Amino acid sequence: MDESKQYIAVDFGAESGRVMLGTISTGGKLVLEEMHRFSNGPIEVDGSLRWDFDRLLSETKAGIKKAVAQAKGKISGIGVDSWGVDFGLIGPDGRLLERPYNYRDCRTDGMMEKAFEMMDKRSIYGNTGIQFMQINTIFQLLSMKLGGAEVLEKTDKLIFIADLVTYFLCGEIFAEYSLASTSGLMDMSTGQWSETVFESLGLPIDIMPRIVKPGTKVGQLRPEICDELGCGPIDCFAVGSHDTASAVAAVPAEGDNWAYLSSGTWSLMGIETPDAIINDDSFGHAFTNEGGVCNTVRFLKNIMGLWLLQQSKKQWAKEGEDLDYATLTKMASQAGAFAGYVDCNCEKFLSPGDMQSRINEYLEQTGQGKIKDKGQIVRVILESLALKYRSEMESMEKIASKKIDVLHIVGGGTKNELLNQLTANATGKKVITGPIEATASGNLLMQAIAVGQIASLDEGRELVRRSFDIKEYTPQRSGLWEKQYEIYKSITE
Repeated sequence: MDESKQYIAVDFGAESGRVMLGTISTGGKLVLEEMHRFSNGPIEVDGSLRWDFDRLLSETKAGIKKAVAQAKGKISGIGVDSWGVDFGLIGPDGRLLERPYNYRDCRTDGMMEKAFEMMDKRSIYGNTGIQFMQINTIFQLLSMKLGGAEVLEKTDKLIFIADLVTYFLCGEIFAEYSLASTSGLMDMSTGQWSETVFESLGLPIDIMPRIVKPGTKVGQLRPEICDELGCGPIDCFAVGSHDTASAVAAVPAEGDNWAYLSSGTWSLMGIETPDAIINDDSFGHAFTNEGGVCNTVRFLKNIMGLWLLQQSKKQWAKEGEDLDYATLTKMASQAGAFAGYVDCNCEKFLSPGDMQSRINEYLEQTGQGKIKDKGQIVRVILESLALKYRSEMESMEKIASKKIDVLHIVGGGTKNELLNQLTANATGKKVITGPIEATASGNLLMQAIAVGQIASLDEGRELVRRSFDIKEYTPQRSGLWEKQYEIYKSITE
């Protein structure tokens, strides 16, 4: 490994963003320093849900400025990652035409059905390999096309959120492979935009930018940005620009019989494969194939993760009881086990709102009793999540013909130790958690690989194992969980 180098990782999540300064030392350790953290979330604009992109860009530059000062200007690269599917539209003058839509906006209601009238559902999946969710870019773009959105006529290029931030930093237009793969518009067999899908749905392929691989240098900070931040030119990289691609890059795994779970607002659980798995079984079980780093594919399932808990917490705060996550988790640990089950991926839970009421609607509709106690609601969410993980893992093992012995959980959700233990209990697998800042770590690793400081993904994962504490959970009370799993399936399937 070469001399110590410093990199900046900009990591956007659906609830918060952060700018991290990472140092990879000659001693072979990755050290992270949080330079700037800021809140994120949808804003309402004329009845629609949007992202406040101007503020996100401003917060990004504030964080970079702090990192540059901390590193005394010695920065080897900047990489940006974010959630997938959402995008901004750029006009011929290079400016953002409107605030980007939030994927939870209702404009995609009914769009999947309209798309399937224009192109057979199985044929779309055969091209894209992507799990059908109404939030996907393909359905967002179709809603604009069918709705006659005037902004589409003015659009020169569509740029995904992380790449949009990089564009405003360095001026280069591109679509990073892992982000592009979440759209439902990319042909997984070629890694390029699917002409078949665009033609069948009547979508404008000319607005789509070139696709670049993770670890590509895409440009340098523009002179005016350098002046604003008080720094010299810094290289900008396309990393695993989809946050889950970066998170998976930093999974401290060894061997082959492991799966990952990137735990946050969304839970993304899957395995790494050399090629996409697109067949009738993967289609029937709604598994997705997304681009990974270093010539890998992430075969996974999107699960509506801690969103249900986040929305419950937000509603309770509105009602006057602002409880932090640690308190809510403690309340759940003291609540009774197996009081009820929900399918966390039920569409009724997708949009923001009063989640406790929706959970109780689901419980009533499935012949279960309503719950008033907040701790009990949280317990239901966490147990249902753990059992959802088991259900999807069993399907994944069967479809991929792969035995999974260890589940690596990374991301902010690793802080919920109750959920980690429930997951081990429900799945019957050893669970290893950490690092918490997996996404930022993977972002930094890909920059280090790009400049040649790290030789390979395996070397990067070894670096992560040396750098961060991890914790293990072993299954408990397996017989009881087997019985409850059968009850869960009878209710949710």
